[in-house]
Amino acid sequence: MTREFDRLSTEQRNPRTTDIDRLPLEEIVRRIQEEDATVPAAVAAVRADVVRAAELVCDRMRRGGRMILVGAGTSGRLGVLEAAECPPTFDTPPDRVVAIMAGGPECVWAGREGAEDDAEDGARQIRARGVGSTDAVIGIAASGATPFVQGALAEARNAGAGRILVTCNREGLDPRCADVIVASIVGPETITGSTRLKAGTATKLILNAITVATMVRLGKVYENLMVDLQPKSEKLAARAKRIIRTLAGVDDAEADRALTAAGNRAKTAVVMLRRRVSREEAEALLARAGGMLRGALEG
Repeated sequence: MTREFDRLSTEQRNPRTTDIDRLPLEEIVRRIQEEDATVPAAVAAVRADVVRAAELVCDRMRRGGRMILVGAGTSGRLGVLEAAECPPTFDTPPDRVVAIMAGGPECVWAGREGAEDDAEDGARQIRARGVGSTDAVIGIAASGATPFVQGALAEARNAGAGRILVTCNREGLDPRCADVIVASIVGPETITGSTRLKAGTATKLILNAITVATMVRLGKVYENLMVDLQPKSEKLAARAKRIIRTLAGVDDAEADRALTAAGNRAKTAVVMLRRRVSREEAEALLARAGGMLRGALEG
């Protein structure tokens, strides 16, 4: 197993940073940033695979399924972050986009020895959540070889779920481990093996693209506005009113009244104002349009 890990691109030494420990601080930062600057090109190179991944997730979520992100260590934490951001941004129910962290939620803050090496636990976590054919499981592993993630993907296959692997390595990967493999090859890290750096950045960019593209297609965005946001803070309430003002052409006071009348749902408030209908009628228009604001306004 040691020799197998030795072959991974994410475990190689970076010849451009072998002297980093002898450099002044300004030069250390410059080297880090130069390496970071190579990541967007690596991510752009796998755009077609990101599109395929988003299509898979869209298909499953349209059928009532879930997006389930699975990972260990940094990769798992990135999955947790993605799942945590979807409800306030897109008003997704907490059980529609979920994260599974190797070792349990406490490992978001502190690692647990060997958690990532437990393939059976990965499978067990998938079974425990009743994963089925309408779900999409996204395994996240910089090396691609993390046993916990591979165990989860294998069990997801048994359950008939859609499977995606987001990784930064292709060496030794079984192409059958996922329906879609998104492998951005970022090369050796600035600090050897520290995949929270370039690999982590690439992973975040890819997850951003998958989740945002999915939510746009599911009607959570109109133009480039997050019309399904949850206005549960002062900032988000101000944003919701700004969206209503922008899309309905009203002043702040009217936007505020409409938001309250719409049960704090900006999308409903926009339909009420634009179509001059009640909350109930606006909700019915949205339901007929499959939740798509454009359809409710133009239908």
